[in-house]
Amino acid sequence: MSGTPVEFEHVVKEVADGVRLHAVVAGSGPAVVLVHGWPQTWYEWRHVMLELARTHTVIAVDLKGAGHSSKPLTGYDKVTMAYELDQLREALGFDRVQVVGHDIGAMVAYAWAATHRDTVTHLGFLDAPLPGASLWDGIYADPKVWHFAFHLHRDMPEFLIQGREYGYVEAFFRDRGTNHGAFTDEEIGVYARALAQPGALRSSLEWYRAFPQDSVDNRRLAQEPLAIPVLALGGEDRWGPRIVSMLREFATDVTGGSIPDCGHWVAEERPAAVLAALDTFLAS
Repeated sequence: MSGTPVEFEHVVKEVADGVRLHAVVAGSGPAVVLVHGWPQTWYEWRHVMLELARTHTVIAVDLKGAGHSSKPLTGYDKVTMAYELDQLREALGFDRVQVVGHDIGAMVAYAWAATHRDTVTHLGFLDAPLPGASLWDGIYADPKVWHFAFHLHRDMPEFLIQGREYGYVEAFFRDRGTNHGAFTDEEIGVYARALAQPGALRSSLEWYRAFPQDSVDNRRLAQEPLAIPVLALGGEDRWGPRIVSMLREFATDVTGGSIPDCGHWVAEERPAAVLAALDTFLAS
């Protein structure tokens, strides 16, 4: 696509006492915040940011506990993380935002939409289960989410993964992907190096350790279903077949479904399909 080249700007904003969030900002127009999953960073969105920035101000954030954002000891329940993202919105000067999250980032994105209904206008929820949903009670029996129980343990995952970040991250991507050509060794290395930063492994595992509190919070928030447009989209080989019905437990205006020939890493495995869905959804 021709036109003025899109420039990416790295920003860091203080959003709470001792918490600073890093984000990559590009483009102009309505703001859309992109929220990554585990074990990723803002870099997850590299294939979709450029095109989205043609029509939007794109803000790809490093969640607290990952990338170049702060890695404090506590505060990883998704309601708290959502509050901090809303403070980032305010610091960047936007009254309202559209939000798209993937994996654990989708969990944070839902919490943001449900607790800040005056500032979030659209929610994109990409390939994740949501704590508190009816399927959540049986989720630990799913062999594909064996890591949930593992990551919930304190200290042992850190002990076993530290120093082996590349191998663990590579297995994580390969086991949950369908398009295995989506990741080069170097791209996997970007995530492995980020996870190996001081504090990053411990902090990002705390996202999982907050799941029991997240379940309680989400069941409470679901008592007032979201009325904003929700795009629930997942890989055909992962959460896609169940994602719309799951989100309808939490929102009244849900569209979406499955991306064919795709696993969990939707924005990297099938970026063109994600872009096409987002272009239509964010314009609604």
